[in-house]
Amino acid sequence: MAVNRVPVLKRCRSLDLDPTFLGYDKKSNRKSLRAGKKMSEYGTQLREKQKAKFIYGVLEKPFRNYYKKAERMKGMTGENLMIMLESRLDNVIFRLGFARTRREARQVVGHKHVLVNGKQVNIPSYLIKAGDTIEIREKSKNLQRYKDIVEVTGGRLVPEWLDQDMEGLKGTVKALPTREQIDVPVNEMLIVELYSK
Repeated sequence: MAVNRVPVLKRCRSLDLDPTFLGYDKKSNRKSLRAGKKMSEYGTQLREKQKAKFIYGVLEKPFRNYYKKAERMKGMTGENLMIMLESRLDNVIFRLGFARTRREARQVVGHKHVLVNGKQVNIPSYLIKAGDTIEIREKSKNLQRYKDIVEVTGGRLVPEWLDQDMEGLKGTVKALPTREQIDVPVNEMLIVELYSK
């Protein structure tokens, strides 16, 4: 399986992205070598796509598949794409505060610690639906790892479309998010322009 091993801060610098969107509280004082240089139209479109892929931890082929699926759906393609990326199981675990970063959330799901509607799911790209209940399985709740995570993510704001129960490490999806509720600094229109060439 392909894994992205690029150092997070280095990638954030090259994409002009704040590491806090990924759950990291580190800061980089270095400037990107390309800072201040003019970028072509294609370059800006490509950067937006890379930003979205990097934030959600999706590789090129699955990302293209999401785009094709979003195109077939009703409504704006760009908004559909963002909503689909936001409703991935690993992202929802991160948003609920059951993981410090999206990468950790992916690992939590992959290690079979997550139940969706009472059934074990170990696919990070599983798309959740409105009304789904997501929880950390009973066996894993007492692990030191989750006590540490809760300590770190306890004060994190949970989006309106999710309902969180930090005591029981449980969460409910009230509704699928709208584009306004997704606080990711990505201009999805540029991604649509890039793919529709």
